Amino acid sequence: MLSVISYPVFALSVVFALVFSISLFPVGWFEFRPEWLGLVVFYWTFRAPAQFGILLAWCLGLLLDVLEATPLGVNAMAMALIAILVLTIHQRLRMYPMPQQCLMVFLLLGINQMLVHFVKQLLGADDAGFSYLWPALTSALVWPFFCILLDNINRKLG
Repeated sequence: MLSVISYPVFALSVVFALVFSISLFPVGWFEFRPEWLGLVVFYWTFRAPAQFGILLAWCLGLLLDVLEATPLGVNAMAMALIAILVLTIHQRLRMYPMPQQCLMVFLLLGINQMLVHFVKQLLGADDAGFSYLWPALTSALVWPFFCILLDNINRKLG
């Protein structure tokens, strides 16, 4: 558990996550891009549940909706759901070894992706299959590096 939270590290992690979420990616690899903002919401809700919670996650999701030009509230609802789920299990999650944390990242971000996909389907998107779950898988693979990087930066600056 981190004792001191560095708010500049939080702000920079959000900015980088938003930039990576809308940055250009090779066409063939676009569907494999990790859910960067979901990882940031997961990380900060996991590490500092008293400071970063549902309302902040909802606001960040709303900002992502604006940046991605998706219907307002789709990502906001999904990010708030991630925060709710992480808040309900964060004390148990702290005791999990890294492979189990990766599995939880996959499950929670998978639920996030399913929710976004479901709402987009209701609004008329024509995506079929389960390819929308690739970001959850790549996010789970990125989680150990992401977590260690932010822990080290926060420890040095916090």
